[in-house]
Parts: sequence; C-alpha cells; structure tokens
Amino acid sequence: METTEIQVDVIIPTQTKYLDLIGSIGERIARELDNYSGDREALAYHLNLVLTEATTNAIKHSSHKDMKDTVRITLRILEDELNIKVYDHGQGFDLESVPMPDFDNPKEDGMGIYFIRTLMDSVTYSKKDETNVLEIKKYLK
Repeated sequence: METTEIQVDVIIPTQTKYLDLIGSIGERIARELDNYSGDREALAYHLNLVLTEATTNAIKHSSHKDMKDTVRITLRILEDELNIKVYDHGQGFDLESVPMPDFDNPKEDGMGIYFIRTLMDSVTYSKKDETNVLEIKKYLK
C-alpha cells in the first residue's frame, strides 16, 4: 500500500478574522481523509473546533508589540495520524496548569484547552527560542 503524506501550512496575521478559514481547512481535510473509517462529519466538526480554539488562544496571547506578528498552523496527514501544530510568539503558558472548566458556573472563555484535550488524542506544548508550539494529534485508526 502506498503511503501518502499531505501537509498544509498556513500563516496568518494575529487577527481573528481568519478563524473561519482555519476551521474550514480542518473540516475539508476531515472529509477527504483516505484512511479514516470513523464518522467524518463528527471529525470535521471536531477539527474545526480544535483549530479555531487553538488559533484563538495563539492570537489572544500573542505579542501585540509587533503588528506583523503571525500564527502558523501546520496540518500533517500521515497514514494513521493527523498532526496539528500551532506556532506563535506570545508569552506562552504551562499546559499542565490549565484548570478544568467550572461546569457549574461556565464562563465564555476558558474551555478551549479542555475541548482540545477531550476531542484529540495527544496535546503537548513547548517553547523553543521565541516560538511556542502547541502540538495536537488525532489517531486515524
């Protein structure tokens, strides 16, 4: 069987007007996956939500000192894995210290990391030099 690797690389300004574009890329990819036997519509919704939330966080916490600041999103589709990386230049955060949302008193924000962790299979966060990287994996078996 031939293994096809696809990579989509998008760089956007730190402006929320591009969130629909990022979410729709995730939806389209989910609907076109060759080796995915699960519910493609559910995966499309999940990827839209995850990409939108991750990109929103990157924009929200970006360094507003530089108006040319950008967020880079890469999506790599391997035979049995979808790998998403969101790169930004903001102050960063400690993924392990993000609290669980208060479901009894929900707020408008604070749910993004919870949704990403719940819907995806692996979430890691690292900082290298001046770049933060949120890496998200979804196994396609």
